[in-house]
Amino acid sequence: MTQKLDTLHHTAIQVADIAQAVKWYTDRFNCEVEYQDDTWAMLKFANVSLAFVKPEQHPYHFAIVTETPENFGTPEKHRDGTSSVYIKDPFGNNVEMLKLANDE
Repeated sequence: MTQKLDTLHHTAIQVADIAQAVKWYTDRFNCEVEYQDDTWAMLKFANVSLAFVKPEQHPYHFAIVTETPENFGTPEKHRDGTSSVYIKDPFGNNVEMLKLANDE
């Protein structure tokens, strides 16, 4: 039987201004900035992360951790050391099958 994946890593939402989104969320919620640049940012909450992405960079999605993203397609390497494959569920939602970097 195939192992069922159970770790939700992050949800990504599209924003027009990364810095403004980071400020708005960190001013109101108990979270910390894990990463931020001009094109995306990651905020860490107690049990999950929230990513802000530019619409032209990434789709809305949520990411599930897997050691074998290649089981879902050809993985793409990312600048933070992770790799992933984007798939769609039967309802058209984007799901990122994410392999974490070795140091995470």
